[in-house]
Amino acid sequence: MWSYRIVAPYVFERTSIPDRTPEDLADGEVLLRFLAAGVCGSDLPAFRGARGRLPGDDGPSAAGKDGFPIHEVVGEVLASRHPEHRPGDRVVGWASGFDGLMQRVVSDGDGLAPYDPSLSPAEAVGLQPLACVLYACEQLPDLAGRDVAIIGQGSIGLLFSYVAKTAGARRVTGVDPVDRRGAAATFGVDEAVRAPSDRWVSRLALTDHADVVIEAVGHQVATLGHAVEAAAPGGTIFYFGVADDDIYPIDMRSVLRKNLTLKSGVTLERRRMLDLAGKFAAEHPGLLPAYLTHTFGLDDVQRAFDLACRPDPGRIKIAITE
Repeated sequence: MWSYRIVAPYVFERTSIPDRTPEDLADGEVLLRFLAAGVCGSDLPAFRGARGRLPGDDGPSAAGKDGFPIHEVVGEVLASRHPEHRPGDRVVGWASGFDGLMQRVVSDGDGLAPYDPSLSPAEAVGLQPLACVLYACEQLPDLAGRDVAIIGQGSIGLLFSYVAKTAGARRVTGVDPVDRRGAAATFGVDEAVRAPSDRWVSRLALTDHADVVIEAVGHQVATLGHAVEAAAPGGTIFYFGVADDDIYPIDMRSVLRKNLTLKSGVTLERRRMLDLAGKFAAEHPGLLPAYLTHTFGLDDVQRAFDLACRPDPGRIKIAITE
């Protein structure tokens, strides 16, 4: 069966590996036929050659690991040892081994859920990041009537903007060096700020500090400090981005004196959240089509990741399809 692997920083190779079969399944696992995958910002450090930033990167480097680093996957169930999944089901969710870029994927069935068959597999890819955003928003105070700022307006940050506005946020500010004004209205952004977060926060009036600040960038240290600086007294900060460093210095004096709450965490209850994402998407039928901006075939995996690494105002979600 076909598979992709990283053979050098920024370089994918298509190869053939032995078939995965029903005999490979442990209890609770399913075997999927690949239909589509999403490129996530958390995949990119491994693509660039960073080591150990994703759970699937167990060895000295990601190079040579089959299917790595894709985790957003849509597939057809070929075989199942999970009570909720049957052969023929079409499901979306997590490739639990971060090895979803192959013809047949073995994954934990608890991280998969069926999706609306009216969605194309490429559109359904968006349900996985939407599930993550909805779970994070469950950890926040009620957003109704609050000022919300989201640092980072990539594929995750724009979902946060949309969900916050839908939840009744009084004002949503999106901050990104990439010009996202073209997507602002669609995703509920009241003020699209084109600037690095340090420049934005340095010019922020006290009256414009946000009740909730979401850091949706990750992969760097400084932006969490900017979120602390941008939060209003009594505010909440949610760190969503993937941490590439073990230790993040923050201004603890500001956290203390402003009585701030700092939260973070990975998505739990994955099947429930995927079901919730499906319901949310059904209630907002324009969301997933607007979210998916680029689709690449299996022969264009390299181009898909190359695009994901470039700042592009027109790029939101990238899908790879069979």
